[in-house]
Amino acid sequence: MSSPVLRSVHVHPVKAMRALTRPEAEVQPWGLAGDRRWTVVDAAGKVVTQRRHPRMALASAEPLPGGGVVLSAPGHPPLAVEVPHPSATVTVEVFDKPVEAVPAGPGAAAWLSAFLEGDFRLVHMDAPEHRRPVDPAYALPGETVSFADGYPLLVTTTASLDALNSLIARGDRADEGPLPMDRFRPNLVVGGTEPWAEDGWTRIAVGEVTFRVARSCGRCVVTTTDQSTAARGKEPLRTLALHRKSDGRIVFGQNLVPEHTGTVRVGDAVKILD
Repeated sequence: MSSPVLRSVHVHPVKAMRALTRPEAEVQPWGLAGDRRWTVVDAAGKVVTQRRHPRMALASAEPLPGGGVVLSAPGHPPLAVEVPHPSATVTVEVFDKPVEAVPAGPGAAAWLSAFLEGDFRLVHMDAPEHRRPVDPAYALPGETVSFADGYPLLVTTTASLDALNSLIARGDRADEGPLPMDRFRPNLVVGGTEPWAEDGWTRIAVGEVTFRVARSCGRCVVTTTDQSTAARGKEPLRTLALHRKSDGRIVFGQNLVPEHTGTVRVGDAVKILD
């Protein structure tokens, strides 16, 4: 077995849109720089994800200098969206919790509404250092998160994906596999471990940055969505439900909280500290 190493780095400028692969990324207290600082909300102010709208997998957001994004999707012209001035915030609902955010202009709303065929807006998290706390049951005082599902970063391992794909190949939905890692929308992908080794991690170092492992990541219907076509199947939830349950949750990967800032780079050594 080779030594653990960081194989890839991924950021998601707009929550639920296509992931971008990067050779390196700055780690901030609330996640990777530029990761999920934007999100889409419906007319009621509730965050919208691929859970309800799998077509979001077809849209992408390329970062602009200063934190803005360029939205693009098949059949829709690209739209540059600058970071809105935080002169007024709106309350949005992120998994039943209120969060203050800054709405983008009407152009972004029109673009999203046309793409998703409804009434939608784009909002930005202006001050992640205090807008949204990490679940206090798994956090230290003052720890915050962007618009990610619950924790600053998510790590997965290639060995665990290989093991999962082997299980899928022996099941009754073998035609749906093997699945790529993008189904799990991680930030960091680690190679050179044993399958499911991450289950035993409590603290790791990736290059110059150390992380606390908060808890395993519960998985949802998004993992059944092909990130290239937005088509849905049954895997991997069907197989994970048989083999990978913890505290009543279907799990794959581990949620991380940074202990300090720094930069992670593809090829960095990964050290298991505890």
